[in-house]
Amino acid sequence: MQVSEIMTREVETIAPDASLQAAAEAMEAMGVGSLPVCDGKRLVGTITDRDIVVRAVAAGWSPVDALVKDCMTEDVAYAFCDEETEEVLERMKVLQIRRLVILDRDKNLAGIVALGDIATEPDAAAAGRVGDAVAEISEPSRPLK
Repeated sequence: MQVSEIMTREVETIAPDASLQAAAEAMEAMGVGSLPVCDGKRLVGTITDRDIVVRAVAAGWSPVDALVKDCMTEDVAYAFCDEETEEVLERMKVLQIRRLVILDRDKNLAGIVALGDIATEPDAAAAGRVGDAVAEISEPSRPLK
């Protein structure tokens, strides 16, 4: 089964020139912790609530004045919409991530897939592959000393 069959297609995005406050407000309104950053339909990065806190607030930046492009992550992991769900799940395990943006072959944002989307896909759930992925992704990390 291709990942396009189970991904969420309607994804809220934010522009790189939006303020960090606008990004935080959008995340709060949607109950999410990250947003794809798009210039039109082209994915240019991602911003998380942690990016805002660690890269901006901790540095003393004003969330009203600082822009998304100033603290977003530009190197974003992704999959293509015609990839098989099994391949995408394996990539998520290796990268230890719970969500992955999905692009079309022109590298425009097509959707997003979460472990929960894959978990509700009968073949993956029946084989226990999602549980294995969650176990690997959820391994505890050790704080830096």
